[in-house]
Amino acid sequence: MRLGMLFLLAAYVLSQFYRAFLAVLTPVLGVEIGAGPDDLAVSSGLFFVSFALMQLAVGTGLDRFGPRRTAAALLAVGGGGGAAIFAAAQGPMTLHLAMVLIGIGCSPVLMAAYFIFARSFSPAKFGTLAGVMVGVGSLGNIAGATPLAWLIEAAGWRPTLWGLAALTLLVAGALALFVRDPERTTANGAETGSFAELLALRALWPVLALMLVAYAPAAVIRGLWAGPYLHDVYGANAAGIGQATLLMGLAMVAGNFLLGPIDRITGSRKWGVAGCVALSAASLAALVAVPQPGFWSSATLLAAHGFFGASYPAIMAHGRSFLPPHLIGRGVSFINMFSIGGAGIMQFASRPVYRALQDPVQPGHTFGSLFLFFLLPLVAGLVIYLFSRDEAR
Repeated sequence: MRLGMLFLLAAYVLSQFYRAFLAVLTPVLGVEIGAGPDDLAVSSGLFFVSFALMQLAVGTGLDRFGPRRTAAALLAVGGGGGAAIFAAAQGPMTLHLAMVLIGIGCSPVLMAAYFIFARSFSPAKFGTLAGVMVGVGSLGNIAGATPLAWLIEAAGWRPTLWGLAALTLLVAGALALFVRDPERTTANGAETGSFAELLALRALWPVLALMLVAYAPAAVIRGLWAGPYLHDVYGANAAGIGQATLLMGLAMVAGNFLLGPIDRITGSRKWGVAGCVALSAASLAALVAVPQPGFWSSATLLAAHGFFGASYPAIMAHGRSFLPPHLIGRGVSFINMFSIGGAGIMQFASRPVYRALQDPVQPGHTFGSLFLFFLLPLVAGLVIYLFSRDEAR
C-alpha cells in the first residue's frame, strides 16, 4: 500500500507538472513552431477539458475496476503517448492533440489516491490526507518553473519532452505493479450507484458551484498567463518568469499543506474554506486595481493568490462528507470534474478575452482586465457557497 501510494504521488507530481509547464515554454514554442500565447491557451484548455470529461469514466472505472488498473492504463496510453507527440510537434495543432492525450492520462491519478483515502481512512482524516497529497504533488508546479527553464536551456525542449514521455511510462508501469485496490463495499465486488444519485444530493450543489470557480484562476494564471503577463508588462525573460512562477508554485504547495486540514483548525468544513477563497479573491482584486505595481509586487500578489487559492482539498473534503460509501469513486470524480472543467472553460474563454483586450501599448491594462475576468466568477461562486451546509466533521 505504501509503495503504491508513493508511485501515485509520483504520478500526481507529473500531472501537476503537465498542467503548469506551458508558461515556461511560451517563448521557445513561439519562436520554434509558431505557437503564441493564445494557441497555448487553447492547448492548456484542451488539457483541462479532456481531464474533466474523463472524470465520469474515471469515477465508474474506480468503482468497477479499482484504482490500480484505471490509473496505470490511462497514464501509460494518454500521458506517455501525449508527451511523445508533444516532443515531436511541428505546430499548434499537434500541441492541441498532445495536451488532450496528456489530460486523459493524468485524469485518474489524484482520484485514485482519494478513492483509497476515502475507503481506508475516516472522513475526519480525509481533508488532511487530501491536502498532503496535493501539497507534495504540487512539487510538479515547482518543477515546471525554474528547474524546467534550466533544463530547456541545457538540453532543449524536445529532448526534455522525450525524457518526460519515458518517465511517465515508467511511473505508469510502477502503478500497475505496486498499487493495491482497497476492499469492495459489497460482497460480490460489484459497486452500485449512479451519477443521478449524486445530483440528487442537494447539499452538494453549493460545493459544486464553488469548486467550478475556486481552482480555475490560480491554475490558469499559473499555468499560462503568468508568463505572458510578466513578459509583456515587465519584459521578463524565461529566467525571470521561472523565478516568479516558482514563487507562486511554492505558495500553492504551502497552501495545500496548510489549508487541507483547515476544517480541523477552524472546527468547520465551511467557514475556513470561505475565508481562504475571500483572501484569494482579494489578492487578485489588487492586481485588477493596480495591474503594474512592480515586478516583485506582482509576483508576491500572484503568490498570495496561489496560496489562498489552494483550497481544493478542503472543498473536496466538504463535498466528500456528503457522499455515501457506495458512491465514493463516482462522487470524488464528479466533484473533481467541476474543478478541472471550470479551469478548462476559463482557459478557453480567456483566449478571446485576451485577444479582444490586447493593447501592445498598455499591456498592464490588458492583463488587469484579464484578471477581472477571473475574479468575477470567483466572487459569484463564493456567494453561492455561503448558502452551503456546514457538515459536522
